[in-house]
Order: sequence, then structure tokens, then C-alpha cells
Amino acid sequence: MTRFSFSSIQACIACMLTIIFLSTTGSLTQTVIAAEILEADVVIYGGTSAGVAAAVQCKRMGKTTLIIEPSAHLGGLTAGGLGWTDSGNKSVIGGISEEFYERVKNEYDLKETWKWQKSDQYSRYNPEAKVIWVFEPHIAEKVFNDLITEYEIPVYMNERLELIDGVTTKAGQIVEFKLESGKIIRGKRFIDATYEGDLMAKAGVKYTVGREGNDVYGESLNGVQKARTISHQFESKVSPYRIPGDASSGLLPGVHGEDPGEDGTGDHRVQAYCFRMCLSNHPDNLVPFPKPENYNPERYELLARYLNTGWKGVFKKFDVIPNRKTDTNNHGAFSTDNIGMNYDYPDGDYQTRDKIIAEHRDYQQGLMWFLANDPRVPADIQTQTRKWGLAADEFLDNENWPHQIYVREARRMVSDFVMTELHLRRKKPTPDPIGMGSYNMDSHNVQRYVTPEGFARNEGDIQVNPGGPYPVSYRAIVPMKSECSNLLVPVCLSSSHMAYGSIRMEPVFMILAHSAATAACHSIDDNCAVQDIDYKKLEEKLLEDGQVLEYSGPYREPRVGIDPKSLPGIVIDNSHAKLEGSWTHSSSAPVFVGTDYLHDENSDQGEKSATFEFLVTSSGEYDVRLAYPPNSNRATNVTVEVISEAGLATTNINQRLAPSISKTFVSLGAYEFSPGTPGRVIIRNNNANGYVIADAVWVVPIKKQP
Repeated sequence: MTRFSFSSIQACIACMLTIIFLSTTGSLTQTVIAAEILEADVVIYGGTSAGVAAAVQCKRMGKTTLIIEPSAHLGGLTAGGLGWTDSGNKSVIGGISEEFYERVKNEYDLKETWKWQKSDQYSRYNPEAKVIWVFEPHIAEKVFNDLITEYEIPVYMNERLELIDGVTTKAGQIVEFKLESGKIIRGKRFIDATYEGDLMAKAGVKYTVGREGNDVYGESLNGVQKARTISHQFESKVSPYRIPGDASSGLLPGVHGEDPGEDGTGDHRVQAYCFRMCLSNHPDNLVPFPKPENYNPERYELLARYLNTGWKGVFKKFDVIPNRKTDTNNHGAFSTDNIGMNYDYPDGDYQTRDKIIAEHRDYQQGLMWFLANDPRVPADIQTQTRKWGLAADEFLDNENWPHQIYVREARRMVSDFVMTELHLRRKKPTPDPIGMGSYNMDSHNVQRYVTPEGFARNEGDIQVNPGGPYPVSYRAIVPMKSECSNLLVPVCLSSSHMAYGSIRMEPVFMILAHSAATAACHSIDDNCAVQDIDYKKLEEKLLEDGQVLEYSGPYREPRVGIDPKSLPGIVIDNSHAKLEGSWTHSSSAPVFVGTDYLHDENSDQGEKSATFEFLVTSSGEYDVRLAYPPNSNRATNVTVEVISEAGLATTNINQRLAPSISKTFVSLGAYEFSPGTPGRVIIRNNNANGYVIADAVWVVPIKKQP
């Protein structure tokens, strides 16, 4: 166990006292050893990148601090394989977060760091730059360890919170918490910097797990998103049954047969986890992919079938970091994300989580062994896979495997203020900013299910740009005052699932932790609850320390589409269309219906369609209208079919021409419909000579003239 010693001021370690109790007969009955008590002004649970940033800031502000870390390593994901920094607009990264990347750059300015390639052979290294945003895991961990040593921060590794009655609270404050080892941890203020939020949860703070429905916070991207899940989707029809096409044969592993849910409704599901593997293609620094002891080839049968359709995207997210290594992330319909296998992780006990982590490791190691060795894999993919292996000089104490699973999302606090999609899009103001984010609202898939037609399909992947940087509120990192007045939560903060998809980036966690530590110190100085600090004082200190609290650069203003509910009659937006083939969401046009529209990527003519289905409430004649934003790159011959009481009618629409109805819709004509039979409008990309757009269909009753 690695430990950094306390100074006499920083800790009070109770003497090991033996107390002997005698019975009435004088015999020995019990021996009690007093617990070791550790104390500091600010106690940090979790030595993630956020935890280290918080500790450094506490020391800089003259406070005693300590870190309790459940694992054997500091830095969390930043030191655990996530070396390809997801950050969005890097101009809003400031404070200790930016300093971390500067220190990483200093390491790469050393000639000896470049062991497996020369620095000028790596395109993302610029010797004149101030920072580098891509790095090897061991370099990141070295920087974190150097910070701990430099600031003499006590760290207790391999120490976990006792989950049963482990946290003692009094009058709405954490008094102390107990570790599994028996140590008692006391502090004036506490920061939960873990990905799981265990200290927060055991302190009685309200939280949620899973996806909210869109109706909870007035969002558009939350909850189940079958229609929107286009990326990392099966691009071909693949049977999920053990015997292809035979439902009675049972489902392949990783596919469920449940109802995936209605679009926009909330559920318990959690976006997929994976390990960010660090791979090497240097022959002197690679370890061949190991075969797990419990390898199950059927686990990859669905992938074998998908590869057999011609899919070639296996290596697209082997993102290259220095020294001929990768940060390997998920890409495609079947990849490193172990979809649907983590639902019990956020609220699970340690045994449950350990089993889930082990299963993820087996799955992912089995995936790589399969790609490198299974005869079902096309020869070209197998040959290319064998050029890679685990980096031999990384994760030396864990068989070259990352020591941190990518917990993309677990618990999320529910406080008086909740960050939502509307705040990120700047449709609602964000009070008391303490830092900024800017990455896409990004959720990975949460489930793999069977379509009514009997094919495998993923659901949950959403990637929408908020339009530019946005502030994160101080109120989102503190609980309700009535629940806990001396705790700050910069990682499992108060946020909806969709907003968290953007906030959950490692640079942002360090930014928020820096601000949380500053607030904790102010709270101690002013003897007030963390909810009652002087924000102006906090703001001044954050700016003094280089935090970025506002953005003055250009925004891509969020497009405000026409609200479908504002139109009379029946409106079917693209979010409710049934899609065939791969379509892409866009919102770059000036006018459209809803939150976005779809385009066919100008590819795979004849293989893509979007079906808009509806039911009228009374028989009669209706004007059927089609929405699309025009552009010179659109197709002039978009095939549109209308299925009504009269049968099938087909027409061609020139989507380069501006629609005549409110500059948004074009009339497809008058058609008869009755309540008992669904009407349909089908957009196809057969022989299209440009991009095909699918936005919305508007069905309006035609009033009879008297």
C-alpha cells in the first residue's frame, strides 16, 4: 500500500490502546483496539483526476487535506487509458486542469520520454506549444504522483468506504466516515470525487440513476431514443438469434428480448462502459492479446455476422497517442462497449461491481482475441488486428490491462439546481458559474434489442453539439442544504442524463474539483454551509487562479426549430420516423421542425427510407405536407410515397427548391384517410442525385366548402 505520511498538524492518529475488561470472576472477556483516526480540514474521497486537483487547490489555500483512494492508483481515467482528451473547445480549460496538461507537455519535452518513436514522428506534438492534449497512461499517472509529492498531500490507497453504516451525520453534516480497514476519517468539509458517488449516497443525499424522461426537465434528447440512435448502429440487417432467423432458437448473448421503451420516456438503463485500452504496434513493446479463461465464442457471433456483411470500421477509434500507442475507444455497432451489462453497477456493493468489472474485462479481452484469432473474422481484419497488442510498458501491475473501467455515468446528484440540456444550449440561464464545458452531449448506447422485423438494433447513442461552451453552476455541485451542508460533489454532480453526457469529461471534472476545493476552503474560513458561501468572493478567487467562467468567442447559436405542437392537425417529426439504413441528425439549416432533421449522408442509394406513420381521428380528406430545409446540395428527385385509402401514390420532390408553405412545408396533395387504417408517408433515397432530407410530415384536414 502506498502512503504519504501526515505532518503532526495534518492528522491526529489515535494511539493503539488495549483495554481489558474483566468479568466478575476476574477472567479476560474482551480486547478492544482503538481505531486509527485521520483528520484534515478538507477530506477528499476519490483520487481521480478531480480528487488530485481538489487536493492541490486545498494545499495552495493553506488548508490541510487528505485523499482516500479505493484503488492502487491515482488519476482515475486520465491515468487509466483515456489519453485522447475529449474536451470540445479547449480555450475554456483553465486553472489546475490546464496546468495538468502543461505538466504533461513538460514530460514530452524530455528526450527520454520518446522511447518508441521520435517526437517529430508524432503529429500532435508541437515543441512550441504550451500543452499537449494526448498522452500515455503512465505519463499522466507520473504527473499526478508528482503533484502529490510536491504538495506533500497524504494519500491512503486501497482504502474503501464501509458501505453499511459507514457514514455518520449529525444536524445535516458529515461528522466522519469509516473505511473497511477500520480507519475513521474526520474533516470540516468533504469532497466526493469518485465516479460512483458512494460518499454522497451514504450521506443521505438525493440522487438518481438512469435516464429521465424528456418531460421531467423539458428536454428533447433524454430518455429512450430509438429513432435518434443512428451512430454506432448496425448498418446492415443482422439476425440476433442463435439460429439466424429462428426466434425459437433463443437470443445471442448481449441482446435482450424486452420492449426497448417509448421514445422520450425515462428508464433505469445506464450508458455502456468499457476499458480504454492502451495498445502498441511496436514489435518490441506489445503483448499479444490474451484469451480469457472463460472465453465464450458465442459472445461474438453477432459481430461475426456483422463483419460478414462487409463492415470494416473495426480500427476507426484506435486513436494514436505518443510512442506508437493508442487510446482505443468504442466504434460501431459491436465494439468495446459492453452494452447493457452495467445496470447494477452504480448502486451495487463492491462484490457486485467487482463482478461487473471482471465481466467487462473478459468481454473486451475476448473481443480482441476473437478479432485476432477466430476463423470467422475476415482475413484482412485478422491480419491488421495481429499487428497490435497490449502496451508492454503500461499498467505493469495489472497484466498490461487498464486499472480503471470507464464509468461513463453512475449516480447523479439531484440538488436544488439541475444542469439540463436547456442550460447547455443556453435556452435557460446558468447562475453562479464555476467553470465551463463544451463537448457534445454524448451518450453511448444503453441497450441492444430485437426490432419487430427480427434484427439486432442498438439504442441510446446520442451525440449533439450544444452550440459552443456553456457554464456549469456552483449550485449543481452542492446538495440541498437540508440534506448535507459540508459536502461538495464535482463529479457525480446534479445533472440530467443528457447534460451529464457533455459535462462528464475529465478536463471538466478537474475544473469543477478545483472550484469545489476553493469553495470548501471559503466555507471553512467564513464558518458557513457550502450552500451559503459568498459567490462573488468565490468568483474573484477562481478568476485569480486562472479558471475560465465565461466565453467571449463565437457561438453556433442553437437553431430553434418550429415546435410541432404549435401546428394544428397531426405533425410527425423525424424523431418518430421508422428508419431503414443509416441517417444522420443535423440542425445547421436556419429553419426546420422540432430539434433537428435527418439526411441520408448522400450514400447507399436505394437502401434508406424514413416512414412517417399516423392515424386520423375522423374519416375525410387531408392535405399531406412534407417539411425539408432546402439547399443546393439536396436531391432534385427525392422519392416520396403516400399510402392512403386509395392505395399507394408516388411523387418526386425537388429539395433544392424552397417549400411554399411557411418556407418549411410543401404539399404532397389531398388524400382520403380513415381512423381504422394508419396513413404513411415514406421518403426513399432511390437513385437520388444529392442529399435526401427527412424532417417532418404535417397532416391537415381539408374543410369542405358549403
